[in-house]
Amino acid sequence: MPELFRRIPTSAVAIYAHPDDPDVSCGGTVALWSESGCEVTVVVCTDGGKGTNDPCADGVALAERRSVESERAAAVLGVSHVEHLGYADGELADVATLRPRLVEVIRRRRPEVVLCPDPTAVFFGQEYFNHRDHRACGWAVLDAAAPAAALPLYYPEAGPPHQVAAVLLSGTLDPDVWVDISASISRKDEAVGCHLSQFPDGGSQARAAVRLGAERTGAEVGVAFAEAYRRLRLGSTGG
Repeated sequence: MPELFRRIPTSAVAIYAHPDDPDVSCGGTVALWSESGCEVTVVVCTDGGKGTNDPCADGVALAERRSVESERAAAVLGVSHVEHLGYADGELADVATLRPRLVEVIRRRRPEVVLCPDPTAVFFGQEYFNHRDHRACGWAVLDAAAPAAALPLYYPEAGPPHQVAAVLLSGTLDPDVWVDISASISRKDEAVGCHLSQFPDGGSQARAAVRLGAERTGAEVGVAFAEAYRRLRLGSTGG
């Protein structure tokens, strides 16, 4: 039977590749948890400076604009902290610099739950395959969460170890838990609409697509709107 993930963690960290990714991928969950008292940190790994079809666009200016958009979206969702790691858009890799930075964030914020992309989800039919930054981000987060963040001899300079209880992988082809976002779909919708640099039409089509996707996902578990995840239990309270 499909399982609803009902537990509200006291703290969570959502780590994604691009400025709009958290809102599209888990914005309803983040809004729901934040309103319920969870301290949510959003980490954006790249600057988003290549996210345009305009060959004349200024990448630096675009990155600055997208940073502002992500801050506005985070405010809509009630996010407690936003951190921008600033890696070049389209060039993310689980390199020597990325993993220890993610370990440091996890140890400093000490989340019960981490949300990130499912790096194993690559091909979505014949019309889309997953962005390499999404895949690289997902693998880096998983490697940072376990075992690195939990074991003291990994990156001791990154702070005292912390065991994450669970990881929820979004954008997955193998969901096994769902979060009912019926009470927070409007805030997810509004947060996605903050990313106007990505939507020449003002975001109406993207917002409609996000809402429709959440409605279809909700139908899988008998609620109005939902977000689906693949759950990894890493600690004794993995939910």
